[in-house]
Amino acid sequence: MNFRSLTRGDGVVIGAAVLLFVASFLDYYSVDCSGPYCGDKSDMPNLWEGKVFPALPSIVLAGLIAAALIVASRFRPQDRPVLGLTLAQWGTALAVFATWTTLWTMFDGPLEDINSKIGVGIGRILALIANLLIAAFALFSDRLPALKAPLMGAPTPQVQSPYGTGAHPGYGYPGPGGPAGGSFGGQPYGAPQPADQSGPQQAAAQPAGGTGGVPAGAQAPAAGGSDFAPFWFAVPVSRPLFPEDGGQTPIAELAPGTWYLAVDQRGAALVAQTQDGRRGVLQDTSGIQRG
Repeated sequence: MNFRSLTRGDGVVIGAAVLLFVASFLDYYSVDCSGPYCGDKSDMPNLWEGKVFPALPSIVLAGLIAAALIVASRFRPQDRPVLGLTLAQWGTALAVFATWTTLWTMFDGPLEDINSKIGVGIGRILALIANLLIAAFALFSDRLPALKAPLMGAPTPQVQSPYGTGAHPGYGYPGPGGPAGGSFGGQPYGAPQPADQSGPQQAAAQPAGGTGGVPAGAQAPAAGGSDFAPFWFAVPVSRPLFPEDGGQTPIAELAPGTWYLAVDQRGAALVAQTQDGRRGVLQDTSGIQRG
């Protein structure tokens, strides 16, 4: 289970689910005393009690299950449909239903007797807020760049550089000669490398007469070839990453200004690994910059 696939929006959904769980144990009704005897306020039911059924399945369980489905969909490389809908779609629909149900309970009107007036309790109010957050972030998380950012930082993979300079410090490594996110310091993929400038160790790490893994003008090695060495690269423009099984539905999008790791080669295409550990095929490798 790769927790680095969770986004900031998923973090809000998880927090809202915790709020909903806490709210379910609070009072469903509130009491406004106006007479000499107010009764026992501690006897107010919460959302788990049968006195307020069906609040438990339609407000509490629906919201918690919705949040669980939305988060679980992030751990599936391809969110395949279940009975026609993906897990994320099921979760979103259930979250909207729970919000709609909770909203209507706010308009059932207060109950009055001689001594007191019974209205909406704090548990019901917080349940509405929690379900509203789950539904809103389920609908808009994938549409707002700030919410699509990873919830946790990317790992620091230890990959030997093809140039003999040791392991890169992690994703976003700027490469020799240029800052990350600016002008990339590496050479274009498939272009000749400059002459040796760091002594015998670096010269020995480079194949004679070519680049650090793909000689200029040479046929690209087959997938999984023994002469392929992992390397870092950046794309000049946003490009889709396709599944390794040959599917044509993108599983991710590579963005310019970020360094990715090429772990294999398939003809002219590269098998790339994203910051959250997902792997896919980059079919368009034109103009990419090597780290």
